[in-house]
Amino acid sequence: HLHLRINGLIMLIFREYHINYTQYDRDDFSQMGSHYRAKFINSLSGFKSVNLIGTQNLNGQSNVAIFSSVVHLGASPALVGFVMRPDNGSRHTLDNIINAGHYTINQVSADFYRSAHQSSASYKKDQSEFTELGLSPYYAANIKAPFVKESRLKYAVQLKEIIQIPLNNTQFIIGEITHVICDSTVVKDDGYIDIEAIETVTVSGLDSYHKSERLTRLSHANTDSLAKDLSINGTVKQNTETGNKN
Repeated sequence: HLHLRINGLIMLIFREYHINYTQYDRDDFSQMGSHYRAKFINSLSGFKSVNLIGTQNLNGQSNVAIFSSVVHLGASPALVGFVMRPDNGSRHTLDNIINAGHYTINQVSADFYRSAHQSSASYKKDQSEFTELGLSPYYAANIKAPFVKESRLKYAVQLKEIIQIPLNNTQFIIGEITHVICDSTVVKDDGYIDIEAIETVTVSGLDSYHKSERLTRLSHANTDSLAKDLSINGTVKQNTETGNKN
């Protein structure tokens, strides 16, 4: 590859003939086996968050299930969403959320990701995944759903809206964050939460779990200058090399 410097910005140009590319189209998708296609397509969106969603039915039966589709929707109000797959007749998590109106979202760390993955098994409605997986339910602040005690970053959510997606019969669940429990040592001066420090894991595809390695934090991007490297606390590093585009 070639190194070019343009207005202080180093650019890497790769000669594509060093890489063997394969192109796929919808005809190729249709010829893939269902399991192969699911793994292939699911890998395209890149690394995803891994969270356990904790719920409880009206009889006090707890439930916890793994989700890799939790996304940030806004900070004011504090909204998050996640995708619920098509109804298979056994949607304990969604039924509990609809009936109770509350749920918890618990980030998964490296020390219990195997238990989190196991929660995707089809346990019966009267079985608590907490018990089956050796995880600990934790209740706080009169919230009508259990947290995962082992999680070092978790928050309670109140159901706000369910959006139907007819294209594939999924549902997008939107909730407002009402309560946060977090390891205080990882909340930095500017509000950034260092999830790498608590070994929060990520997933690619359906079943490949990863630890993260931070490259750097970057300052707000402006059109007249390049972003600067930030310290973990959000201050500009003095030795950052920048280039001016004017």
